[in-house]
Amino acid sequence: MPVPGPGYSITVRVEAPPSTTAAGDLTTAIGRGGGVITAFDVVESHADRIVVDITCNALSADHASDLTGTLETLPGVRVRKVSDRTFLVHLGGKIEVAPRVALANRDDLSRAYTPGVARVCTAIAENPEDARRLTIKRNSVAVVTDGSAVLGLGNIGPEAALPVMEGKAALFKKFAGVNAWPVCLNTQDTEEIIRTVELIAPVYGGINLEDIAAPRCFEIEARLREKLNIPVFHDDQHGTAIVVLGALRNALRVVGKEITDCRIVVCGVGAAGSAIIRLLQHKKPADIIAVDIDGIVHGGRGDTDPNLRSIAAATNKDGRTGTLADAVRGADVFIGVSAPNLLSADDVATMNDNAIVFALANPDPEIDPLEAQKHATVVATGRSDYPNQINNVLAFPGVFRGLLDAHAHKITDDMMLAASNAIADVVDGERLNASFIVPSVFDSAVAPAVADAVKRAAIAARDDEEVPRGGSSLPFSMAEDIEY
Repeated sequence: MPVPGPGYSITVRVEAPPSTTAAGDLTTAIGRGGGVITAFDVVESHADRIVVDITCNALSADHASDLTGTLETLPGVRVRKVSDRTFLVHLGGKIEVAPRVALANRDDLSRAYTPGVARVCTAIAENPEDARRLTIKRNSVAVVTDGSAVLGLGNIGPEAALPVMEGKAALFKKFAGVNAWPVCLNTQDTEEIIRTVELIAPVYGGINLEDIAAPRCFEIEARLREKLNIPVFHDDQHGTAIVVLGALRNALRVVGKEITDCRIVVCGVGAAGSAIIRLLQHKKPADIIAVDIDGIVHGGRGDTDPNLRSIAAATNKDGRTGTLADAVRGADVFIGVSAPNLLSADDVATMNDNAIVFALANPDPEIDPLEAQKHATVVATGRSDYPNQINNVLAFPGVFRGLLDAHAHKITDDMMLAASNAIADVVDGERLNASFIVPSVFDSAVAPAVADAVKRAAIAARDDEEVPRGGSSLPFSMAEDIEY
């Protein structure tokens, strides 16, 4: 069952009679209403009244309103103000730009701006690759969206998507020191998106596509990768796939199975599901069965979607047909990136012994984790209030840190597999168990481990092929390794 959480935290300022029972009456009312009090502060005290701030977690916005209404029913109590703590966090936005150099006097200004800056501009004009050394390009990523597939909210447009993109940028900075900026586009036309990103690309060392609906996201990413000389990474696809694969590697260690012996069911064949399937194929599982809203994906369905046709050709070697329930029967692993409440405990019971269930739909998973645990040995979700949270923040900050540090021109499957293995390796043998298959998102070892693995893979890829590098026009040598 859902529990009150910080996403619906409110602070209610109330006036109450100065009686000995006032505090108890207020807290009891919140408790009876199903709220969880996290703070109780007396902010004013007078002969005829006290003023109290009560901070509590609720289940939803409606529940928060109900709790406030409950307080107002108490004799002598008046609610002065209700503050939604989530909205307070977003006031004025969550990120800002700050200079990295001193601008305290004329000498500083002459070097950072005119006339000194002209020398740097000339150097870059002579050798554009020097922009990676001498500008924010070295450590900057664009977080690009059209607002067409935001979280579980759907097509809400660019303005409404901005808080999510700001949050993403803040996570980049917090976990990997990467400067990221939201680029929310007021178009959902594929050609316009591609052209716009192409036009702004000179400023950035990488492009993170975010919350762009399938199937357009596949074409947009593929064509941008062809056009640009910087990495393009659609996090909804590849970030999810990286973390899922790392978690699965550890889950299989827990249950003592080899992936080459396992039949894996992937429910949901959109951006995330398709990327999971394609990255899984590098590990050569016994079989992968993809399932979408029309049932098991197979070559005889006559799908017109190129992505579905590609998935059908590469999976389901026995040509199975039927429903999700048919797909999971005799399977070893279920990975859901689809919709709530599609799977039952009875379905899980038909899976092989020591089954693994990753129910990742958010906020409500494909199956209640407690129901899944009745028959599965390892259960993971996308939620923070259950063990084994599969969260993209384990991947994308370190991935881009590594790509930027390597001055990478592209991202490859080998780099993503390296990132996946790095995440899995953070959970050492002593800590690994059925309730701990992935590290915490706050584990400070994760991003550096992922960054190092990606950087090594990127350098190896560059050494294996001819990439036009160009010679620097700088008048002296510069250290390449700068810590952020």
